[in-house]
Amino acid sequence: MAEARDAVTNLSTARVYVSQDEEDHALVDRCLGGETAAFGPLVERYQRILFTVSMRTLGNEDEASDATQNAFVKGYEKLDTFDPNRRFFSWIYRILVNECLNLRRDRRLYEPITPELATVGSPPDPVETAERKRLVQAAVLALPPEYREVVVLRYFTELSYEDIGDAL
Repeated sequence: MAEARDAVTNLSTARVYVSQDEEDHALVDRCLGGETAAFGPLVERYQRILFTVSMRTLGNEDEASDATQNAFVKGYEKLDTFDPNRRFFSWIYRILVNECLNLRRDRRLYEPITPELATVGSPPDPVETAERKRLVQAAVLALPPEYREVVVLRYFTELSYEDIGDAL
């Protein structure tokens, strides 16, 4: 019974991604055809998740916002290089990761993630919550960048392993 339910869930998820990919590709085609406003829905769809990734990668809200915005600008400027055989999210994600790496390389300073952004949710005990946030922040920042990226995508943006594989 559980296997059947999982199969239906996976099939439903696959349909959502296929539908979303088709919509993304149609928006890209419209944008390449001269309808610049067609890029807006792509930004709206992916802005939050990309900002979350850049925030977890950079640990600074202003830099994360800049990296996200720059990724969309670069994506728009290079839209003609998008391979329609790939997912748009994977393509724009790679642009964002490169932007974050460039910002981190340029800054060469260690700036911790603010405690209020270290984890999502709030257990009942504020002292326990603060300690857990501190420990998660320290653990994530201690990881090498390539591992940190996987952890952020899986646990903070809740991407599936397949989507993480595509994105990376």
